[in-house]
Amino acid sequence: METSVTEAPSHSLDANASHEAVRNPFLLALGERVRNLRSRKGMTRKAAALAADVSERHWANLEYGTGNVSVLVLLQVTNALQCSLAELLGDLTTTSPEWLLIRELLGHRHEADLHRARLQLTQLFGQGGDASARRTRVALIGLRGAGKSTLGQCLADDLGFPFIELSREIEQFAGCQISEIHNLYGANAYRRYERRALEEAIQIYPEVVIATPGGLVSDSANFNLLLSHCTTVWLQADASDHMSRVAAQGDLRPMAASHEAMADLKRILEGRAAFYSKADIQINTSAAALDDCFTDLRAKVRQQLQLPN
Repeated sequence: METSVTEAPSHSLDANASHEAVRNPFLLALGERVRNLRSRKGMTRKAAALAADVSERHWANLEYGTGNVSVLVLLQVTNALQCSLAELLGDLTTTSPEWLLIRELLGHRHEADLHRARLQLTQLFGQGGDASARRTRVALIGLRGAGKSTLGQCLADDLGFPFIELSREIEQFAGCQISEIHNLYGANAYRRYERRALEEAIQIYPEVVIATPGGLVSDSANFNLLLSHCTTVWLQADASDHMSRVAAQGDLRPMAASHEAMADLKRILEGRAAFYSKADIQINTSAAALDDCFTDLRAKVRQQLQLPN
């Protein structure tokens, strides 16, 4: 990258570039994507910078759109070659002509079209699950504090299904607590344990209610598996309710102790909302009392599972 900078046109990389040039819309958009991805993962800026082995100041500059302006050189090259930045960088979709043709077909499609294409692909490749079996497994998704454990147990009792919390299953696989998995082995290892726990739950329980970890939707492979084999319910809640409920459980994690906790929590919700919204059913647990939420949940789930109400 340093070589590219020295070879770039001087008018693009002038050391005395104005503030407006540094705050280029492309860099701003790049920073927004980085910020959204970080939030979706539930990581603080400090944790993300540490994982990336860069300074927190450097990470902040990137998110604010004041990162290394040499990135703009890549944009100039893509414009000259009339290709996307992804194609220039060589992501997975550039590895063969078929990938490129598929990407062209899917490009600029509406969300509804992409949804139909995804369902067709899961069926085509035998990853769609059994539709009838999907109606006997219910998975609750959403951030911690949405009510997954409480409402999940009530729903399981009502349906006569077993109830499991996937986080506890992950801890059994790993032989340690979730926090220790992250600290000792890292996020990638955690996702592997999450995958194993989910696969085993699907294999063992033909009928089950599963409370999933809030960050499961951040892993596309695991979320695809969940959507293919379970009827999914997004339990929504306001950020303030998430915070107060988690605190009431005695959870004083670092993020909860931060003065920026509420802003971080809101951004995590924003980052994951598009994924949570893929659920078959949505219930807002901040909008009503617990009994009323369960009544609503019970009715919608039984309708979705084609059971008498």
